[in-house]
Amino acid sequence: MTTTTPAETRLPLFYNSVVPLAASVHGKLVMTEARDCKYAANTHAIPITVDEFVMVQRHYPIIFGGGDSPVPLALVGLMDNENQFIDAEGQWRPGTYVPAYVRRYPFLLAKLTPEAKELSLCFDDSAPIFTTGEESNLFDGNEPTERTKAILQFCEQFEIAIQRTRAFMNELKELDLLMDGEAQIQPANGAAPANFRGFRMISEQKLHELRGDQVRKMVKSGALGLIYAHLFSLSHIQGLYQYRMEQQAQDAA
Repeated sequence: MTTTTPAETRLPLFYNSVVPLAASVHGKLVMTEARDCKYAANTHAIPITVDEFVMVQRHYPIIFGGGDSPVPLALVGLMDNENQFIDAEGQWRPGTYVPAYVRRYPFLLAKLTPEAKELSLCFDDSAPIFTTGEESNLFDGNEPTERTKAILQFCEQFEIAIQRTRAFMNELKELDLLMDGEAQIQPANGAAPANFRGFRMISEQKLHELRGDQVRKMVKSGALGLIYAHLFSLSHIQGLYQYRMEQQAQDAA
């Protein structure tokens, strides 16, 4: 059993378009109250930030992607295009943490031009939660409403968390702590074990071989706690497999 991390595309994961939100253009845009997570239904690994590790490790395995710039991911399914936490109505499984990347959609901060020094609030204008009405709930004339200000604040906090995440990943890279991962899954029915591959994880051996000064530096930066949150979270891979088998049995009944 293998998984692949989300492929790099010209647009971020989930987004079909990225356009700047502007009162002059979207003065009558209305965002509906009701929403679902159908846009994440075909995604089995979702980017997360270090700010979320404590919450994520309670519900999902935390893994790392590949490539030259790997990112931490919440594993929500064991097969490509399969999110085990979203039902047929697009609702996230109750009682489980919803990653901030999912909650941020359809908004994000982005540079309007490669040369721009500041990030602007943008959104995916193809998202079905938007309609055109007589009066926008995102703008009051030319001014953003409190709702839009709250969205902007959330996106700003998310960007700050991304910077902290990059610093953490740089620490891992400098210490060469990442390795190709493999997890053995023992089915509850006594069948032969299944192997789960195609992700990266922290090497416990390399972690134990770190010098004292390197460990102290990671304790001070908070990286050591994040590493153990990741290692503890890997036990959820067994739970993902078991849940998948139970769902398959229900579908076959």
